[in-house]
Amino acid sequence: MRDFIDVTGKNQEDATSKALEQLGLDRDDVSVEVLEREKAGFLGIGKSPAKIRVYYGPEKDEPKPAASAPEPVPVQKPEPAKPVEAKRTETPPAERPERERRPRPAERKPKPSRPAQAEPKEPKPESSAPVQELGEQVDDEKAQAIKTFLNGLLKQMESTAEVEVYLPEKGRYKVLLKGQGLGALIGRRGETLDAIQQLTSYAVNRTGVRVRVQLDAENYREKREQSLQHLARKVAGKVVRYHRSVTLEPMNAYERHVIHTALQDFPGVSTHSTGTDPGRRVVVTYERDKH
Repeated sequence: MRDFIDVTGKNQEDATSKALEQLGLDRDDVSVEVLEREKAGFLGIGKSPAKIRVYYGPEKDEPKPAASAPEPVPVQKPEPAKPVEAKRTETPPAERPERERRPRPAERKPKPSRPAQAEPKEPKPESSAPVQELGEQVDDEKAQAIKTFLNGLLKQMESTAEVEVYLPEKGRYKVLLKGQGLGALIGRRGETLDAIQQLTSYAVNRTGVRVRVQLDAENYREKREQSLQHLARKVAGKVVRYHRSVTLEPMNAYERHVIHTALQDFPGVSTHSTGTDPGRRVVVTYERDKH
């Protein structure tokens, strides 16, 4: 299997040009697979870039496990025939004296087996999903403003989601949308959820003390953070292995912060951001001095 990178662009040609520039290769040196075609959207809504996968480098064969030679089957030698003993007339067991009777193997009572000691159970791994620090559920002036705005917006979006507002710390409101089928409110890579969060923050901060509003649905934020941390470590491993920088897909400020934090102590790499929003990206660079 060849090495590959995923690149996004306005269209397929733009994404291909970016990939070739990033790899420093010619078009004949790579092969391109279209993952997602660009979408124009309607009035800018629903617009999405093209995404391609560019394969490069020599084909690598996966190591196949060596076939183990079949173990020789031991040949059992025939045992010599035992001489047949003449049958002797024995007294039936019932007529023997009690002291002469010995229980046959089948008649012997099995020794009571010791109760099997329960093997120590290994501790169950903790759930991969981190526990949300919600704090206390509140209904103050800001919480009411958040609920009023979101309920009106959700009604326009024909969503039956319920709104719960918590206060993890002073000046920061955690808003949870609960219900069934919230995928449409999350959107592709959380884009719709981010947009609703920005609108809500703007609506409640027009007057009065400014507060932070964090919106979540179906625990998406925590799951996305774990996914980004896993991606960061995986990319960093490739950067160290091949001594080549890798540019990630465009991310918002919070997601870029997760990548930077995950790799700040990773040996052999450093990170920085490049470009302008909404196409700003994180670049993971090989650093020889960090080994």
